[in-house]
Amino acid sequence: MTEPTPDREQLTDLLAQQWEAIGTLVADLDEKAWRASSPLPGWTLFDVVAHVVGTESWLLGETPPPHDPLRPKTDVRTLPHVRNEIAVLNEIWVDRLRPLSGKRLLALFDEVTDRRLAALAAMDTKAWETPTVSPVGQVPYGRFMRVRLFDCWMHELDLADGIGRSVTEGGPRAETAFAELTAGLGRAVVKGAKAPDGSRITLDLTGPVTRRIHLAVVDGRGAVLDEPDGEPSAVLGLDSGLFARLRGGRTTADAHRDEITVSGDTALGERLARNLAFTI
Repeated sequence: MTEPTPDREQLTDLLAQQWEAIGTLVADLDEKAWRASSPLPGWTLFDVVAHVVGTESWLLGETPPPHDPLRPKTDVRTLPHVRNEIAVLNEIWVDRLRPLSGKRLLALFDEVTDRRLAALAAMDTKAWETPTVSPVGQVPYGRFMRVRLFDCWMHELDLADGIGRSVTEGGPRAETAFAELTAGLGRAVVKGAKAPDGSRITLDLTGPVTRRIHLAVVDGRGAVLDEPDGEPSAVLGLDSGLFARLRGGRTTADAHRDEITVSGDTALGERLARNLAFTI
């Protein structure tokens, strides 16, 4: 069954809220704080925001600024955390924006996201539903924008963790982002956790995004079930914030052992906890 394309007005509004949340979070940073490390390998807090600026600029049809000849040139393909062509483009944008001050970057972020919101508001239904290349394959443009919301929501968490502040991790933006976090869990069960055929696993997310996610392995393929179809082989319990960070590769299960509960087949549950990551 084909997944419906997200509603344009609703998702555009969530993106507006998400970009506002990011801008508010970093608005009072001084230059030293901008250059503090984030949870992402090789990236500062400045780099996280520069990445968002770069992606949204690219979606407006723009190219990275030219390299400053007075700066050493970095071959981004040699960086250990760069593993594909999308990452190469991300790094080029980040590298080219690094000479800016944090204050100038924030002004550019506001300007670019305002233009993106105007572009989204001007789209008609045909354009919103037109298949386009995205990090999750060729999907309707509106589905791609759900990926953008997820990406920016995760980066809000990166910024908050890097600064050392708490942010609201529930609500409509988080609920929408979780559709991306849960979509590929079947692969994590089979490829990561090596769950045998016939396995049933329940993920019990305790909030602020509350979920009971039922997973099954049938004929060697992992799937997310709408409803459980039997007793689970293992039940994995954790809060949704930790789940998001594990799925995003921002931390490890071993660093949070006292925050994760496993019942039933503990070995299977622990393997899944250690192999939830699908992005970094």
